[in-house]
Amino acid sequence: MSSLFDEAAERRRAELAPLAERLRPTRLDEVVGQQHLIGPSGPLRALVAAGRLPSMILWGPAGTGKTTVARLLAAGAGFELVGLSAVSSGVRDVREEIDRARRRLGETGTATALFIDEIHRFNRAQQDLLLPAVERGDIVLLGATTENPYFEVNAPLLSRCTLWRLVPLAPEELATLAARGAAARHVTLSEEARDELVAYASGDARALLTTLDAAATLAAPQGAQVEVVHVRQARDQRLVRQSRDTHYDQISALIKSVRGSDPDAGLYWLATLLEGGESARYVARRLVILASEDVGLADPQALVLAEAAARAIELVGLPEGALILAHATVALALAPKSNSVTRALAAARAAVRARAVEVPDHLRSSGFVGATTEGFGVGYRYPHDDPRGWVEQAYLPEEVPGRPFYAPGSRGAEGPAVTRWRARRQSTPEGPQSPPVE
Repeated sequence: MSSLFDEAAERRRAELAPLAERLRPTRLDEVVGQQHLIGPSGPLRALVAAGRLPSMILWGPAGTGKTTVARLLAAGAGFELVGLSAVSSGVRDVREEIDRARRRLGETGTATALFIDEIHRFNRAQQDLLLPAVERGDIVLLGATTENPYFEVNAPLLSRCTLWRLVPLAPEELATLAARGAAARHVTLSEEARDELVAYASGDARALLTTLDAAATLAAPQGAQVEVVHVRQARDQRLVRQSRDTHYDQISALIKSVRGSDPDAGLYWLATLLEGGESARYVARRLVILASEDVGLADPQALVLAEAAARAIELVGLPEGALILAHATVALALAPKSNSVTRALAAARAAVRARAVEVPDHLRSSGFVGATTEGFGVGYRYPHDDPRGWVEQAYLPEEVPGRPFYAPGSRGAEGPAVTRWRARRQSTPEGPQSPPVE
């Protein structure tokens, strides 16, 4: 009797399971996407065919098939797959699974593949616990993470694993999944609804199927056609997903777009960051840095504008502050660019690290009793006493390496400013030379 109930429960569970789970592939050939890894000439397919499965970290955004690929690799290579979630499992759970794997290998000769989802959630102690088991071959570790493993996985563990990067699904691959999902739900998809689903998913297969599942219900009864309105109702509004890894990638894209003088790209990545929940204050700080690092002397007012934007964010906040950030982003993208200050500072720092040099006596502070006796300040010439506002005087000791540090640029306001600077230094003084100030 209990068997009948179990079978009925299993059938009901399958009917109620999310569409993404119902369509989960059972063979590598059924997987959509990741053909660079599991296609006919993919390296992971070759490993499975050889029955050799090394410990590995599968790294990629949500919905790219990490769990599915791990399951299929283990099954294809003849391993017993055991799964743990780093979110809910502790050190005790890991130890128990390693002990079971050791016994399984000794009693039946079956190797164990331990799949740990969200492995970046494991702390250092938990990750270190895996090291001897991986090294001895007690288990083959299959870790999955949405975060950059170079940042989130301990270096000793990472060195014992191969690293494979899964990429977001392409639009045509998502369209294939949409067609499979529509068939499974016994509905049809209008072309516009399909395009809306693909655009929303942004490479995430699970997001596409989850939205389609809800849209098919809204389009009831069975056999109905899913339209754009159903898709929009199902997702309410588009949400941009952001992880720690994509946070760094997106801010990098914003900075590089503005540095590259592309206002459209700058606005796009700014909007991506803000829609993903990024802090407006953080973005404003990065724009202030960029104003000096990449615009610099080509437009000295760029720093003033960026700093004003950062202050305005403190005053206004979001959502209105998004307009202020857009203002600063476009202005900085349109500004001429110069990194002469950035390069000059790097050269000066290199010189300081290469050799420590004392301040010359004539530049030392002389505002104390006995300074003149020590020779401090003696021989210093006061530039304001000269009609040109400049005097011939050494400010940098000869022994300082790597001079000159500042290599003038010619873009924007920097070129004319350098020309004026050079002209002042070469001009003839009007009237007698002022005496040195001691």
